[in-house]
Amino acid sequence: MKLSIGIILCFLFLGDQSEGFLSFIKEAGQGTRDMWRAYSDMKEANWIGADKYFHARGNYDAAQRGPGGVWAAKVISDARENFQRLTGRGAEDWRADQFANEWGRSGKDPNHFRPDGLPSKY
Repeated sequence: MKLSIGIILCFLFLGDQSEGFLSFIKEAGQGTRDMWRAYSDMKEANWIGADKYFHARGNYDAAQRGPGGVWAAKVISDARENFQRLTGRGAEDWRADQFANEWGRSGKDPNHFRPDGLPSKY
């Protein structure tokens, strides 16, 4: 009985906040898709010197979704960079990727990193 009362009270308390939580989850899912799209486009383009642009674009697109998108972009970017750093990639490249990630997440224009000649499709 006490457990059921506790659960009811939790639902009453969280009921007011659940819309915000559900919105965060939705934004995180959309942000994850934005990051995946940028990664897929980078692989498809196979354009030398374009990786920073795709890093910034994925983070920018995800961040435009809201706080959930910013969170997803940060988690995905940090996980990817930490994995690559552990596998022996240079610290200078890691710092440049993180700079591009943060640039996009902060809402700055990802085209700052766009290389000349990259097809307009991207």
